[in-house]
Amino acid sequence: MTVALPTAGSGSPHHAPRESNALYDIPGPRTRHRHRIYGLISTAVLLALIGWILYLLFDTGQFTATKWTPFEYKGIQELLLRGLGNTLKAFGIAAVLSLVLGALLATGRLSDHAPVRWLSTLIVEFFRAMPVLVMIFFIFVALKVQPLPALVAGLTLYNGSVLAEVFRSGVNAVERGQGEAAFALGMRKTQVMSYVLVPQAARAMLPAIISQLVVALKDTSLGYLITYEEFLHAGKLIASNLDYDLPFIPVVMVISPIYIGMCMLLSWFAHWVARRQRRNPRTEAVDIAPPEPGTLLPGGNPPAAPRG
Repeated sequence: MTVALPTAGSGSPHHAPRESNALYDIPGPRTRHRHRIYGLISTAVLLALIGWILYLLFDTGQFTATKWTPFEYKGIQELLLRGLGNTLKAFGIAAVLSLVLGALLATGRLSDHAPVRWLSTLIVEFFRAMPVLVMIFFIFVALKVQPLPALVAGLTLYNGSVLAEVFRSGVNAVERGQGEAAFALGMRKTQVMSYVLVPQAARAMLPAIISQLVVALKDTSLGYLITYEEFLHAGKLIASNLDYDLPFIPVVMVISPIYIGMCMLLSWFAHWVARRQRRNPRTEAVDIAPPEPGTLLPGGNPPAAPRG
């Protein structure tokens, strides 16, 4: 007796066939059940950890009115706002200068002139390897620069060198034929970079650029080590002048969400720019009109259907 085996495309009315993926197989019932168990265990562990942290906070009196009432004072609010403004000022200046320096160094590394390429590579590798805190301290102490310029200079040198590698890698990631086709049309290298390679690489580079800017934003907190009155320095002044017991949890709970919010705002801005690029008419597909019959030559007749 011959038994007909079900094929991969066949399925019963109650069990629709599943599509497999090129990277992994669709999990079966046992695997899905096991994954649900893992998910429940992970959720329980996370909830237990959060509960334990909250218990420690309540047990050490971190939510008492004594530790939170000072934030209602106008002087403390002004101190926090002034520190936040100084943080944003240092970040804004460092971000713009880092992008400019990164573009210049990337251009040098992509240059056809060997001395320019070697000098740019030396600068990039040196400042990428140098800890940013060491650079800030050196500029502040050895060169006797004011806190804000010292902080901005250190952030610019480090983040600009990292962004130079991001820009260079993004341009080199564009398909080689794009540049060759542009050169074949008679474009100069500046035109090829400006009109062909950089616009195509910008979309791929955007996530890495935003990630590095987030790093620059967080590194502005190093300014309190050189007495720059940024946001973290303001929190330290509040904690040291209010006779808080260690740790300064209320100050951390006020400052940390603001830092996290600013980083999330940068990420949202990156997604917004990416959506704008996708809606850009220059990058959208062009609709092609359907084919139409061609025009007959003068005196020509359409071909007659063959007679059977």
